Amino acid sequence: MSLVGVISGVEAVVAKVVEWLAASLVLACIGILFSGVVGRYLLNAPLVWSDELASILFLWLAMMGSVIALKRGEHMRMTACISRLSASKRAYLEAFGIAACFFYLVIILRPAFHFALEEIIVTTPSLEISNAWRAAAIPVGIILMMFFCLFRLGRIASLKVVAFSVLLFLLGFGILHYFSPWFANLGKYNLLIFFVGVAGFSILAGVPIAFAFGLGTVAYLGLSTHMPISVVIGRMDEAMSHMVLLAVPLFVFLGLLMEMTGMAKAMIAFLASLLGHVRGGLSYVLVGAMYLVSGISGSKAADMAAIAPALFPEMKRNTPPGELVALLAATGAQTETIPPSLVLITIGSVTGVSIAALFTGGMLPAFILGLILCLLVWWRNRHVQIENVARPKILAVSKLFLIALPALALPFVIRAAVVEGVATATEVSTIGIVYGLICGIVVYRKFDVKRILPMLIDTASLSGAILLIIGAATGMAWGLTQSGFSQVVTQIMADLNGGPNLFLLISILAFVVLGSVLEGIPAIVLFGPLLFPVARQLGINEVHYAMVVILSMGIGLFAPPLGVGYYAACAIGKVNPDEGVKPIMGYLFALLIGILVIAFVPWLSTGFLS
Repeated sequence: MSLVGVISGVEAVVAKVVEWLAASLVLACIGILFSGVVGRYLLNAPLVWSDELASILFLWLAMMGSVIALKRGEHMRMTACISRLSASKRAYLEAFGIAACFFYLVIILRPAFHFALEEIIVTTPSLEISNAWRAAAIPVGIILMMFFCLFRLGRIASLKVVAFSVLLFLLGFGILHYFSPWFANLGKYNLLIFFVGVAGFSILAGVPIAFAFGLGTVAYLGLSTHMPISVVIGRMDEAMSHMVLLAVPLFVFLGLLMEMTGMAKAMIAFLASLLGHVRGGLSYVLVGAMYLVSGISGSKAADMAAIAPALFPEMKRNTPPGELVALLAATGAQTETIPPSLVLITIGSVTGVSIAALFTGGMLPAFILGLILCLLVWWRNRHVQIENVARPKILAVSKLFLIALPALALPFVIRAAVVEGVATATEVSTIGIVYGLICGIVVYRKFDVKRILPMLIDTASLSGAILLIIGAATGMAWGLTQSGFSQVVTQIMADLNGGPNLFLLISILAFVVLGSVLEGIPAIVLFGPLLFPVARQLGINEVHYAMVVILSMGIGLFAPPLGVGYYAACAIGKVNPDEGVKPIMGYLFALLIGILVIAFVPWLSTGFLS
């Protein structure tokens, strides 16, 4: 056997081991969390160690999923610029993107290794084992990603192209390193150099989004501050092992399960019978479905993962993929205030605003934005020709309804489990999975065992791609925090003398930007305690201000090119981010108009408060 054959064989074996490990981790997380529900609610014997073990396995799942996504080339990236180049020039940038990933991983490998070593002395409270068992997932995942980066470079590019790409990256690093003594005196201007310049250039050059965010952060910390790069690893660990995010892979798997068992097909057939003869009918269903399920999991990515796999296959027949993912992202922004939203809970905890009042005030603003999105859907579809589609008879609709009833009941089963205290927002996805299995086997009698393993691997890959973006974005948000960025923004807004209306307008613009670079919860933690007292002094109701702030932040979170939520929507819909950039602008503009209405009509946020 040739050397090339041996190397390819080694790659195939390693890839197979990683895929089986990732699939086993998905199954283990489902089993552990569902066992926790059974033990606590049915047997009245809670498993105190279940969440802890699930958290350990979750970090391993996130890292192994990231490895699979890198091996498959499924990490989200922006290719709008490089796709316009010739094939030969594009090859250079493709190789540059992989080389950039490799060198970023090289930079963080040592800090990740030391981070895992430091966790050896930390003992977990319930299992009483070393926390290094969890932390080791990060360096192991980094090493495996480096391994597959080298193979991908060798597969897609010639030695000349690889050498040029590596030299180009090293040249850029050398220039930044040469000027590093000057960066210490630039202060806040370093944010433009590293978070706009380095990260922005990397995104436009086709570097995967997670790695582009990471490069900007480590370049900022390493070349303009005295802070150790190891803090980035700590932030990644904190973000990627957050228990609420465990709902992401579980809802992804639930969506795939609904498609495999025929639940999704039954649901779509019924909804199509109701709205299939209407222009853009299923787009209205998407808006309504996101309104119903939003907030159940606590994670917007998980909410989208629960909806998209059921609706997208049918919708793609008549609607461009970019339009679909744009609407999905827009509904993610629209539904940020629907309880039990983690952002609402966070804003109440850090500002002292009543969480019950926030829950009450959040429903109508989201409904108003949903109506505005539906108006835009109607406008965009008003000239679409629907041929040979007759309105179905009531008897046919009723029959489809009875067939789809078990599938349609799923969102209500999930929400009832949370409301009644049967399961937490993280555990509830496992109830949905068990419910889906029962319906698939007993009701729809469609269950293909051979598809389970590919579904588990796809779940891990998609989840890893999403979670690595979240981990890298959290590290970047921490870097922005340490730069004093939040204090500067707050001081500028506090010095305004234009009264409450101008303050609301500036708040909307500021939080659109902050939502793009900081995400929801980090931005709230940073700016909530600083800006809510200013709003209070200007006579703005705190619940009203909270709705304006959260919805504005939602636009930023789902706005390209930096909005993490947008790339999560693209990953879930399996659509290239380039395709959704143009159509999403109209949706974001419509949402902005809706937020202005909510900002200047306070009753929409406070009318139902007692």
